[in-house]
Amino acid sequence: MQVDLDLLRNLIHKRAAEIEKSVAGTGYLARTVIGVGTFLLDNEGDIDLLSAKQKLTFEKFLKPLLETPRR
Repeated sequence: MQVDLDLLRNLIHKRAAEIEKSVAGTGYLARTVIGVGTFLLDNEGDIDLLSAKQKLTFEKFLKPLLETPRR
């Protein structure tokens, strides 16, 4: 999967409230999810560089927000 870096950048910088809402009550921290997103931005969206835990975080929180049309 190729990550759309523009969408990811927008999600991290302008839609952080959506990330906070998605992690609420899960035990995850929004800053952890944002950190994974920032790591992807810094590495041209290369998902293969993520650790197993980071991939899980991406799949669970970032990917659904990137695939969902903005409301």
